[in-house]
Amino acid sequence: MSISLRARIDASPMSAFQWSAIAICVLLNVLDGFDVLVMAFTANGVSQEWNLSSSALGLLLSAGLVGMALGSLALAPLADRIGRRALILICLVIASSGMFFSAVSQAPVQLGLTRVLTGIGIGGILASSNVIAAEFANARWRGLAVSLNSTGYAIGATVGGIVAALLQQESGWRSVFGFGAIATALLIPAVLWRLPESLDFLLTKRSASALERINRLLTAMRHPALESMPAATTTAEPSSVGNIRRLGSARLRRNTLLTWLSFFMVMFGFYFVTSWTPKLLVEAGLSATQGITGGVLLNLGGIFGTTLLGFLATRIALKHVLVGYTVLTAVLLTVFVPATATLVTAFAVGVLIGLFVNGCVAGLYALTPSIYPADVRATGVGWGIGIGRIGAILSPVVAGWLLDAGWGPGQVYLLVAAFLVLGGVTVRALRVDTAPTPKQVATQP
Repeated sequence: MSISLRARIDASPMSAFQWSAIAICVLLNVLDGFDVLVMAFTANGVSQEWNLSSSALGLLLSAGLVGMALGSLALAPLADRIGRRALILICLVIASSGMFFSAVSQAPVQLGLTRVLTGIGIGGILASSNVIAAEFANARWRGLAVSLNSTGYAIGATVGGIVAALLQQESGWRSVFGFGAIATALLIPAVLWRLPESLDFLLTKRSASALERINRLLTAMRHPALESMPAATTTAEPSSVGNIRRLGSARLRRNTLLTWLSFFMVMFGFYFVTSWTPKLLVEAGLSATQGITGGVLLNLGGIFGTTLLGFLATRIALKHVLVGYTVLTAVLLTVFVPATATLVTAFAVGVLIGLFVNGCVAGLYALTPSIYPADVRATGVGWGIGIGRIGAILSPVVAGWLLDAGWGPGQVYLLVAAFLVLGGVTVRALRVDTAPTPKQVATQP
């Protein structure tokens, strides 16, 4: 985005239109939370129907994450070519189809393939929705806007647990996926109605109708229209491959590698916690209902954790807040399994884990868009998420192997705690420019 236009938006109060765009992005992240946790909350039903081992169940838990990695890596760069909004609409169709086919699958392999398809759609959505949320927020509220997206994940995960518990009692695990297919399809008209195209994309691509579309957005945001297109500030690469290569340029290489490592470590920990906790609570001695309750409470804590992170980021450098979240999560993971001796204590610690581990992912989503220029922003965010999904894929599978090999839940949680500490170390090493205050931005040319 041109410096003067970006400065104007950063320094101005948030309009209702901007908040509504962010609200749609939050709803898209609700879909992510529901999709990931729907497999975790139906794990017992699925494994009982097909008599699956822990390793086989781990593969199913990872199948959707494989799709998300593919979607983030392969589809996110398309957003920098065809538009963030256009890619989101395409991916909603893919995700809804995957959910429907999951509901009617007749074998573990079929379910695994349909989970990959669903994940591809979700992965393509996430990079674009987080970028749009960051671009339509002003300087003061940008950290909160992107953190609210991750709050959407926690809301989706919480609702997913409640829906799964209610539907499975009456109609079995397939009905949960059917519900997800309908909910995903209903987001398509919501996106068509209220989600705008990225201003940075319109300014970078400079199509024949770009000025008209930009002015419509500016009017909705209560800003004066532009008389002409601003001078281009970046030169876009001609292809998605060119954009990917730019992530490894001399200027971006260090932060790119650190971002990838951060996402890998944090998502390894995050997806282990969210995928395996309901099942491991049962193995630790709780009932199936108590296991699902623990998973719901964990994600309920995430709603408050991501919101708290957003407010903290308005007063403290986001990088420092994020490092603190990773360390606190690691400490809580080391005491979680011993805490299951007392049900109330276990649930209390679970809420705190959810609070901080969800904040870790929210912080990375909020931090990453500020690292990359506009013309490769979706590519940069998408590849960060995609590399993180590799850690997410490995996490449930590795946990399944270790449990089959005789590891106890407490030992696995300790391993995951170590990964989160390493994630905090890589975040600490990132070079992030301090975000200017609205007053400072207003003085820019």
